[in-house]
Amino acid sequence: MKTLKIIALSAGVACCASFGSAYAASTMTKDEYSAQKARVEADYKTARKACDASSGNAKDICVEEAKGQEKVALADLEYKRDATAKNREKLAEARADATYNVAKEKCDDLSGNPKDVCVKEAKAARAKAVADAKADKEVSAARADAAEDKRDADYKVAVEKCDSLAGNAKATCVADAKARYGKS
Repeated sequence: MKTLKIIALSAGVACCASFGSAYAASTMTKDEYSAQKARVEADYKTARKACDASSGNAKDICVEEAKGQEKVALADLEYKRDATAKNREKLAEARADATYNVAKEKCDDLSGNPKDVCVKEAKAARAKAVADAKADKEVSAARADAAEDKRDADYKVAVEKCDSLAGNAKATCVADAKARYGKS
């Protein structure tokens, strides 16, 4: 049970750390994207091949970890290429799914009620991670709305200042305010 909590905590920390670094990244060229995608696929093949040394549930866990790392890396790559709220949410969901799948696979080592509890904890951790991703999306939308409201208020102030002018000066002032605050 402690390992599940550690996994969930580490996924949350990794999630937050990658959001900051990915958001700061600039857009990628098509060649950079292709190279990074090829690297992710090669890393998956290497990790997947390493799982062949294990057997039983340990192998299953290893395979789920490899799949999860690939899915998260691909989602992170998409986010780095196009840092939108939608891609950020997809990244968070990929992390949640990867963590859930590994935790669920680890539950297979248990039986009876401990297994049931383990699976429920894994599902709960996934649900919390997805809820956090959606909350982050809502916060981003609220910030965008607030920024737009501020821009509208600043525009109204700028236009009001233009009212003290007349003729061509007023028209130029209003045109400048529209350009500055993105109004048409």
